[in-house]
Amino acid sequence: MLYHGEPNGPSLSVLAALYESGLAIETQPIDLLAGERHALPDVTDSAALDYAVEGEGPVLVVDGEAMSEAVFLAQYFDEATGGCGLQPSDPYARWQMLMWCRQATERLSPAVAYLGNLAWSQKRLAAMSPAEFDKLANTIVSEDQRKRWQDLRDDVVDAAKVEDSKTKVAQFAARVEAQLADGRAWLMGPFSIADLETFAWLRSMRELEADAFAGQARCLAWMARVEARPSVQKALARATADTPARAFAPGPEINRWG
Repeated sequence: MLYHGEPNGPSLSVLAALYESGLAIETQPIDLLAGERHALPDVTDSAALDYAVEGEGPVLVVDGEAMSEAVFLAQYFDEATGGCGLQPSDPYARWQMLMWCRQATERLSPAVAYLGNLAWSQKRLAAMSPAEFDKLANTIVSEDQRKRWQDLRDDVVDAAKVEDSKTKVAQFAARVEAQLADGRAWLMGPFSIADLETFAWLRSMRELEADAFAGQARCLAWMARVEARPSVQKALARATADTPARAFAPGPEINRWG
């Protein structure tokens, strides 16, 4: 069973990776901002729920084992099929892809999540009654993650983090632009997890941080190519909200080392 949120961020990349693989895995949408990820019916080990670097992302349960992290889940899908083309077979090329994905996970995703949560999630958490929010917060084992939920509810805004997040989004859009300068269609040459992971986090920023994409024609054309893939279209069709690109939940953590 794959538990996922609205098709945005890691839930979008994992759903698209699943559809790229063709694996027959049942999927179940959950409301991440309602804390449903922390009360899954068939998960007793909280490690996959509370200590994921990406924060509130999808969870795959196979034979009673819970797994998280979008990049790792996409690798699981690829390897479970014997190789569906989501990862390079060459060891060095795979290393390059994983290094790119690590940058996306550690720099881009916290920046996008911070901006997206402040813009679109804070009001819903603030509207909860104290009893409702306490019930939700008490299901989160990680003290650090629980604090990020509390800070968002309390509208704690760090101006330096906001500016740093805006800078990182712009830097990543420019990085994609530079990566495509040799005329390649996809970030690593062949299509890969790097395309899904990067696109899934950048997609919502076209609305929120439009200036980051000014003059980045290759980046925008690449985003259009990714969005047009049948797997991505199928993932986007799973939306239950009118604006899934605005669906965020607290996390991931801002990287302390810049």
